[in-house]
Amino acid sequence: MFGDPSDRPVVDAASGVLTIDLGAIAANYRALQQRLAPARAAAVVKADAYSLGAARVAPALYRAGCRDFFVAHLREALELRPLLAEDARLYVLNGLQPGAEERCADAGIVPVLNSLEQVANWSALATARGTQLPALLQFDTGMSRLGLAPVDADALAAEPERLAGLNILYVMSHLASADEPDNAQNAEQLDAMARAAAAFPGIDLCFANSGGVFLGEAFRGTLARPGVALYGGAPTAGVPNPMAPAVRLDVPVVQTRTVPAGAKVGYGGAHVTTSERRLATLAAGYADGLPRHLGDRGAAFYAGMRLPIVGRVSMDSITIDITDLPDGTLKLGSLVEIIGPNQTLEDVAAAAGTISYEILTRLGRRYHRDYR
Repeated sequence: MFGDPSDRPVVDAASGVLTIDLGAIAANYRALQQRLAPARAAAVVKADAYSLGAARVAPALYRAGCRDFFVAHLREALELRPLLAEDARLYVLNGLQPGAEERCADAGIVPVLNSLEQVANWSALATARGTQLPALLQFDTGMSRLGLAPVDADALAAEPERLAGLNILYVMSHLASADEPDNAQNAEQLDAMARAAAAFPGIDLCFANSGGVFLGEAFRGTLARPGVALYGGAPTAGVPNPMAPAVRLDVPVVQTRTVPAGAKVGYGGAHVTTSERRLATLAAGYADGLPRHLGDRGAAFYAGMRLPIVGRVSMDSITIDITDLPDGTLKLGSLVEIIGPNQTLEDVAAAAGTISYEILTRLGRRYHRDYR
């Protein structure tokens, strides 16, 4: 899938090469759609398609057959709207801030309504325009984050006139523990979703996220919303990842050196060598999305060999121990692998004490982006 870039110079004076395989993203979409059929797969492209570039990713997904796209904010939808064909549907997960309703309606974008206030604002615009406006209704099924609380959902069901002028396309919620198939919260949320949906008969269900796609048919509804799985992230913890990897990150060497035993490495002298070591400094750091917690825990790879990070990760650089490589193997400009065939997103996340979503969405703008 990815060629070995280790001998290729970095272009654009960048801090590294982020290779993004649009073909793999499209293949992941088709695999998810096949698993979901006859339900449909949407694509979550919020946060600039998890930092991979929504302007490139969303059209590739459209070409793969996707017609439903979820973002977090209206601004994201407005930026994507001219890049997709008219039959593409854009949904705003966070709903609308007061005063944004006119612009949303004019652009033909669909808000996810999370509160009675958002319902009232969207209904008022529809009534004022004498038309129907599409929307999704989201219910809080136990995550305590977004969506109508049970008491508000009951009020809405008891007073359907609050939905005047609205065409509710789907009822939906979000799974909090779908990546853990044995977590009891999944069944609890499924029951809560069933109760909420029963109060709005005849409206399709939009429920499963990436992990939910793999929980079984009961969780899928009519429209699922995979996100991280599209980009190669593992949808389920603790089992082999069925998704094709879609990103590779390689970072160049800035400098190599040999240091004696007792040398302090990096800020605070947090790492002290116990013997003579050969070190390489890499041209990326936490400003490029590589977490500070990778210090003395994470690694880079070259020719399949693990090269541990030593000392603290700096804003613009990382130091690795290259003693196990033959002397002279790495030089100024040599590229080493941070994410790739030897180290997955999940591996980097585990070393940093975080999740693959955070690693992916923090990948910085200073990398040269090579779209395949």
